[in-house]
Amino acid sequence: MKKVLMTGNEAVAEAAIQAGCRFYAGYPITPQNEIPEYMAARMPEVGGIFIQAESELAAVNMVYGASAGGGRAMTSSSSPGISLKQEGISFLAAAELPALIVNVERGGPGLGNIAGSQADYFQAVKGGGHGDYRLLVYAPWSVQELWDITFLAFDNADIYRTPVMMLLDGITGQMMEPLLQTPYIPRPGLKPKTWALTGCKGRGPNVIKTLYMAEGGLEERNLLLQEKYRLMKQREVRFEAFDVEDAEVVVVAFGIAGRVVFSAQRMLRKEGLKVGLFRPVTLFPFPEKALSDIADRVKKFLTVELNAGQMVEDVRLSVCKKADVHFFGRPGGAVITPEEVSDRIRQLF
Repeated sequence: MKKVLMTGNEAVAEAAIQAGCRFYAGYPITPQNEIPEYMAARMPEVGGIFIQAESELAAVNMVYGASAGGGRAMTSSSSPGISLKQEGISFLAAAELPALIVNVERGGPGLGNIAGSQADYFQAVKGGGHGDYRLLVYAPWSVQELWDITFLAFDNADIYRTPVMMLLDGITGQMMEPLLQTPYIPRPGLKPKTWALTGCKGRGPNVIKTLYMAEGGLEERNLLLQEKYRLMKQREVRFEAFDVEDAEVVVVAFGIAGRVVFSAQRMLRKEGLKVGLFRPVTLFPFPEKALSDIADRVKKFLTVELNAGQMVEDVRLSVCKKADVHFFGRPGGAVITPEEVSDRIRQLF
């Protein structure tokens, strides 16, 4: 199997097709435009459906319909476009409909700019729409991981009957790296979609809805959703840890910021400074227990993000006052360099 050069956006799109996605609806916005462009060319080749919708709102509701019919469905956008999709995402979660939503973040707030950013963490992890719901949220940091996580995202969307978000940014989406296009192998636990609206000849009708007007009906629905989210916390936490065993300072970073910190951490290790890196791969469920365990022996943490400080709140909650948590970030699409990170880490020694 040979490696090929692909951008992150192209890798997500092709991996989605390999995973069986046959419906894509989206609307143009930079820096994710390569995804719908790629889908427009490839979907007809595999018998799938590509729709450039009239708006972001229309796109996410088309995904709702395709998923309700039992298909693997996907949409993508960048920050302001994802904001417009929030009502539909809440509906997907309430109806327990699996779907993949890809956010290739850009600088904000507002229209901002088209540079890479990580300022949509709160929106993705805390639930950007209305109601008590959560998304399973992945934050890949390489083109290869984008490929692999796309397979996992579709499978877990079906297993848990939930919308899943992949949170990347303009840099990760646009950068080109060697990619080993490993074959899609379904995850154990996938079951036939007997709940789907496929016509009820020979069976009773299925009902998919989000309106519960009977007394106690909505509370019962919410409690079922919360149990599902608890299962995710038990089973789906993913992270990577580098050199944390003997570290005096552990840096926490996700996505492209993790790549920058990794370079800085390597440099500082060569200088003799005991620096570790902790990289959450799932932002929900957040790897809080793993961080809490590290805080039993490490008393200084630094969270690095391409925003004004968002994940740092979850790091502080995880550490729970057992250690000092510091923050270093740049908002508005500004890119942090390994040298800047190294200088900030040295200040903690």
